[in-house]
Amino acid sequence: MGAGPEALLDAGLERALRDGGHTVRTKIAEIKGSWRAEIETSFELMRMLATEVWVARESDRLPIILAGNCNTAVGTLAGLGVESTGVAWFDAHGDFNTPETTSSGFLDGTAVAILTGRCWSQLARTIPHFTPVADDRVCLIGTRDVDPLEHDLLEASLVEVVSPTLLRRTLGAALDSIREHVKAMYVHLDLDVLDAGVARANSYAVSGGLTLEDVEYSLAEIRGRFRTAGITLSAYDPAGDADGLAARAAIRLIVSAASPSARMVRD
Repeated sequence: MGAGPEALLDAGLERALRDGGHTVRTKIAEIKGSWRAEIETSFELMRMLATEVWVARESDRLPIILAGNCNTAVGTLAGLGVESTGVAWFDAHGDFNTPETTSSGFLDGTAVAILTGRCWSQLARTIPHFTPVADDRVCLIGTRDVDPLEHDLLEASLVEVVSPTLLRRTLGAALDSIREHVKAMYVHLDLDVLDAGVARANSYAVSGGLTLEDVEYSLAEIRGRFRTAGITLSAYDPAGDADGLAARAAIRLIVSAASPSARMVRD
């Protein structure tokens, strides 16, 4: 999935954004030296992103992060301003495991748990501007593949979970609840929120997910209530996308999320 960001650029993302009326500036964020697939390296990347996103925000630009993994969201949200920003987390998975509940040891599966202060707290404190986000400012959208112990953690939390089957009945109320606390939203799009039959984003894709129209409906609901503070597209693996269907879906959703109206707030 680390090849996903540059594959999306090659597939025409910048052109699509410019066609949508945006001025686009692209910067590659890379760890210096050889890449080590370990926890500290992931947090090093989060620290880098926190600084880069903060600079973009201070320049009144809309940060769009193309990421191979979901843990980058911790640095992104830190750069956006945790105290003033809610989280709309589109993902097939809950990403709410901790080191004590995970059965796979997959660090990406702890992303929302880190955001809400449930684990890796010492390393999270090294990320500039990061503080845990309150549960009642987080909404998981399209989530359907959750581990048993992870499910128990979610049940005990104040995080809203909007399942695919109840999306159009319950999303509005969940967003209204978050709007009681913040007027800006971070939109995190893990591409496997889509049903595997719509587009196979990666090897973790599962059935029972959202259609493109479901995600666009959700993004419109978000735009109607919040200013979009930043956007992430994560977990796209081009190796499994021979027909380019998932890349086209990713570009379509990024352009939708970055619609000029996303900068506005409805009073």
